[in-house]
Amino acid sequence: MTCEDPEPARLTWEIQMYEPHSQVWICKGYGRATTTATPDDIASAVLAGYLAASPPPYGETFRAIARPDGGTPVTVTADQLPDAGWTADPAVRQALPLYLRDALPEQTAG
Repeated sequence: MTCEDPEPARLTWEIQMYEPHSQVWICKGYGRATTTATPDDIASAVLAGYLAASPPPYGETFRAIARPDGGTPVTVTADQLPDAGWTADPAVRQALPLYLRDALPEQTAG
């Protein structure tokens, strides 16, 4: 194994919405992947894709959590998402379900 070729790791991810009246996080989407992408990148892409595919009403709070097997969970909130010009790495896109992958902007040849 080299630094350029990391070993694929299994992880689960979850999209959650905060319900202020009951003060709990409600699961809105869940998935699993085996990927070389980092949990941070997966959580960001999952949340960005979800919010692009189904924009929430004003004031709703969402987050995504990526939990690698045997690793530390990573949480990303909407205010931590990359800038609008960001595109997901191919390894990240490959790890996402089609509905999230299609919602993300594609890399342009340049």
